Amino acid sequence: MKYLDPKADLTFKKVFGEHPDLVISLLNALLPFSPEEVITDVEYLTPEMVPENPFRKNSIVDVRCRDSRGRQYIVEMQMVWSPEFEQRVLFNASKAYVRQAEAGKEYELLQPVYSLNLVNQIYEPQMKEYYHYYRMVHMEHTEKVIDGLHLVFLELPKFTPHTYTEKKMQVLWLRYLTEINEQTHEVPAELLAHPEIKKAVEQLQESAFTPEQLLGYEKFWDIISVERTLFSSGKREGLAEGLEKGLEQGLAEGERRKQYEIARKAKQKGIPVADIAELTGLPEEEIQAL
Repeated sequence: MKYLDPKADLTFKKVFGEHPDLVISLLNALLPFSPEEVITDVEYLTPEMVPENPFRKNSIVDVRCRDSRGRQYIVEMQMVWSPEFEQRVLFNASKAYVRQAEAGKEYELLQPVYSLNLVNQIYEPQMKEYYHYYRMVHMEHTEKVIDGLHLVFLELPKFTPHTYTEKKMQVLWLRYLTEINEQTHEVPAELLAHPEIKKAVEQLQESAFTPEQLLGYEKFWDIISVERTLFSSGKREGLAEGLEKGLEQGLAEGERRKQYEIARKAKQKGIPVADIAELTGLPEEEIQAL
């Protein structure tokens, strides 16, 4: 039996965006809930977060749902960390919270929004913990909390199961996300012993996907590979600096040459021109001419 990686866009949305019982189990395991706060049911909401400013691009999240109490949950799998990702997470969570008032609810009836973000990259090397939980607290009296937004980030590469055995379901879900991939031919028995994890594993069987879906799966990893190259070669820093000076100044000539080189490599891998243009910012006609 061959399996696909659950962290890919196609598989992650198939597992957690189509099976309410699996996303409930994941959320209960990874969010900081007390026993009386656990989720028992959810309904899926549109993953499109439309900004108030029509000139800003819409943000599409991986999974968005709401439970019977009205609490909302946003789940994202992030393969490549970028400095602006935290701001995007805050924007999406805030937008979901504000939309409750737009629907006519009084302020005191607004329910919390939980944003769960699984990051497949170490971005806080100075911290040994893989779990990061943010909320609004009083600086001096941390027991004083303004409820509303709960932001959770998990650095998957830091996760080591043998040191976190006290939280069984959290460990099982994180093992599922970090251990199952294309090289997996035999799934560990302790994962298959739990019905929800077993069901999630079955969703990853390669035979469950169409040839077109498998091509999209391969394309996803090609794009991730190019994006990692872009980050590792310092493109993000150059782009951020350019934005501060004003988009009208454009990229410096040396930076532009690097973008062309990345576009050339991506084109050699067969990545569609439109995707390369979105990734590099180069015009499609110039990419076509490479």
